[in-house]
Amino acid sequence: MPDKRIIQNMDWWLLLPLLFIMGLGFINLNSASIAAGYPFQWKQLQWYSAGLVLMALMILFDYRVLLRYAVHIYFLVLVLLVLVLVVGKTVGGSQRWLPLGFFNLQPSEFAKLAIVILVARIIALDQKESYAFRDLLKLAVLLIPPVVLINLQPDLGTSVLLIAIVGSMILLATIRWTTVVTIACICVGGLPLVWKFLKPYQRRRIETFLNPESDPLGSGYHVIQSKIAVGSGQVFGKGYGKGTQAHLDFLPEVHTDFAFSIWAEEWGFIGAVILVVLFAVLLWRCVSIAASTRERFGTFLVFGSAAMLFWQVFINTCMVTGLMPVVGIPCPFISYGGSSVLTACMGIGLILNVRARRFLFP
Repeated sequence: MPDKRIIQNMDWWLLLPLLFIMGLGFINLNSASIAAGYPFQWKQLQWYSAGLVLMALMILFDYRVLLRYAVHIYFLVLVLLVLVLVVGKTVGGSQRWLPLGFFNLQPSEFAKLAIVILVARIIALDQKESYAFRDLLKLAVLLIPPVVLINLQPDLGTSVLLIAIVGSMILLATIRWTTVVTIACICVGGLPLVWKFLKPYQRRRIETFLNPESDPLGSGYHVIQSKIAVGSGQVFGKGYGKGTQAHLDFLPEVHTDFAFSIWAEEWGFIGAVILVVLFAVLLWRCVSIAASTRERFGTFLVFGSAAMLFWQVFINTCMVTGLMPVVGIPCPFISYGGSSVLTACMGIGLILNVRARRFLFP
């Protein structure tokens, strides 16, 4: 029987926007599944159910045990990422999944949460008031292996996402302005080297972002069709199941990366705003929990999980509206995908876990 104080300190308001988003995600996938010719929505419903169960399990244990096992989790994920490159399943030219029979596991999704736990542990134990450049080298050394392994799959979007999550957590821990200037100089100076190591299709995506019309039937096709879908929804949308860009097979990957596009096409600007507001409320609850947490490890665990969700929503919505290059980042709970749903639910479970145990730190 769980301690009744855990139930009393639960943030039930966090679950409301989450359940609404899941409900809208199912409705949207039902329409996208017709367009894609496969009933993805029922499989997604199973992932939602499994995710909610996993979320409940994540609340049961004291989150502070993760201080002890953060490094173990990190190395376990590294092993899985290596296994993906050796025996992983290839789909669409990317080798990102481990076939388990009943489920294709995507370790790069779980790497995001493993990095959040590890960085939260490091920051909590360091107890530094601010980070200088040399202090970040330890974090960089730990970040490089998963970033490189994920990029080899190749999955540039998730690699960049890991860096964004860690960067957000470091900013919260406070960073010296001289360090910011140093990192900015290194990033600018390293751009030619990064460009050299990008694969040809990754370069084309960036070139297409700068000029989508340069290859409208090739690398620019996805983003052009997505922008047409989003724009054609106008204020109130074309109506549920009546998105012509999706249902006439113009819009690709309508159930995964571009699920937000069909939503905007069928529900219009009003529908898109409602979905964004639900995400904003969800993230606001997460940040409020981080701000009210009285223990350093818990604060960074919550903030890192919130950053993971925020950057996915931000990058996906910018990607489908042509404000960022297409990098294959799914929209949490909206895009189809078991690993994505389970990881996001585990992140929410960790946040609820920290909130439920705040009575331990009066």
